[in-house]
Amino acid sequence: MRRLFLVQVCLFVCIHVFSQQAQSFTIGDPLQSNMVIQQDKPMKIWGTAPAGDIIKIKADWLNNAVIVQANQHNEWTGKIQVPAIAAGDFQPHAISITHDSDWIVLTNILIGEVWLCSGQSNMDMQLKPFLPWLKGVLDFENEIAAADHPEIRLLDIQTDFKAAPAERSRGTWKICTPANAADFSAVAYYFGLELLNKLHVPVGLITSAVGASGCQAWTSRETLSADTALNAKYLYPFDTSAVSKETLDSVVTFEKVLRPTLLYNAMIYPLRNISLRGFLWYQGESNKDDGAMYTKLCTAMIHNWRALFNQGNLPFYFVQVAPYNWLQNDSTAFNYAVFREAQEAILKEKNTGMALTMDIGDPDDIHPRDKKNVGLRLALDALANTYGVKGTAYIGPQFSGFSVEKDHAIISFEKKSIGAGLTTSDQQPPKHFFIAGDDKVFYPAVAEIKNDKVIAYSSKVKNPVAVRYAFTNYPMTNLCNKAGLPAMPFRTDKWDSIGSPKTTAQQ
Repeated sequence: MRRLFLVQVCLFVCIHVFSQQAQSFTIGDPLQSNMVIQQDKPMKIWGTAPAGDIIKIKADWLNNAVIVQANQHNEWTGKIQVPAIAAGDFQPHAISITHDSDWIVLTNILIGEVWLCSGQSNMDMQLKPFLPWLKGVLDFENEIAAADHPEIRLLDIQTDFKAAPAERSRGTWKICTPANAADFSAVAYYFGLELLNKLHVPVGLITSAVGASGCQAWTSRETLSADTALNAKYLYPFDTSAVSKETLDSVVTFEKVLRPTLLYNAMIYPLRNISLRGFLWYQGESNKDDGAMYTKLCTAMIHNWRALFNQGNLPFYFVQVAPYNWLQNDSTAFNYAVFREAQEAILKEKNTGMALTMDIGDPDDIHPRDKKNVGLRLALDALANTYGVKGTAYIGPQFSGFSVEKDHAIISFEKKSIGAGLTTSDQQPPKHFFIAGDDKVFYPAVAEIKNDKVIAYSSKVKNPVAVRYAFTNYPMTNLCNKAGLPAMPFRTDKWDSIGSPKTTAQQ
């Protein structure tokens, strides 16, 4: 009886050990069938296995397998070369990863363009409604029904919070069908669809976005602690608070999504081995009162992400926040305009671009429904500056200077931003111009377009010394170039630093 018992115990131990060994062979969570992998870059394939074990990686487009060995930490990483593809190449591929008698085969893989899309709720907003907060995109029923594009693949990283950088993430690569697209980021989808239509190559979209999240939550501890101002503003107050000692779970709260580093640790760091073409970013509402500090924070995050993915200065295209009244209905308030100015300052960083939304927002809804134009404008930036598609207009009129003739302000714009000429989207005179004299009081100006300049005038200002355009919280603008791209808000003064001027009633 005892001998039988010992045999049973030994059998159990052997099975348990074998099971542990089998389970210790894994591949990285984002490596899945149906994925898109970045063309013309090396692809990392990684995972775990017992130290010293051999792993063989074979892609169907390569003649030879890549063989790697697990290190002392039971980790392994291999690199395979991925070719550039021709327009119209939608051939599916397969990759096999073998470890002893275990193997994993990834099938229906496409080679194309991969973008990581992050931010808060306006990036996370799906095509379909999520009531009562999100009403869905404009004409969502027909938009969803038309979202049958098997050349686009979608990976949505599930929300999680980690106190330290994590290796694991949750999410499944899916083929873009109406059912799958309905639950996916609208901005990312429209961006990817425009790339597909213009480049005719597969597109992989990875969303890692959480509603109401702060930029500091998407930034690493090392990045925040390395800058005295960022540490004092974001990291030190968190580290010295009671919530920093709490046990974390995946439950989303408005407070938790503002805590520094947690989303970076759980939802960006685990993706670091993926080859990308670039980043999309739609975030800022939760940092709206940070002013110029946001420029420093977001720029630091860009450096952080680029260093983490280690693929050079990857493009970073972001969205300027849309007009919103913040339930105050104060037409003279301009704190949100100051925040937009802080976003614009991020453009000083190389290989960045900003999509404007001043004409497609909804002052009464922080989640405006026109996400198609947001995605298209991000795509224009990428097509022009990342893919070099000639003739792509991607920016609207940008202020270059102004002069004064008698009591008229003559406003000029950068030549390249005018394109085929200035116009308005509604054939009405340009709205939301204000001028001020030495008394620092702004008055609405009558404006007209003349010879690709804007002439602004107010009978109450005899000697204009400053001009503001769309520099309030929720102006819905109509000034644009003939490509339909809106003019960028601007001001020629910095008077808020010595006492905010009182802007008179909005136009």
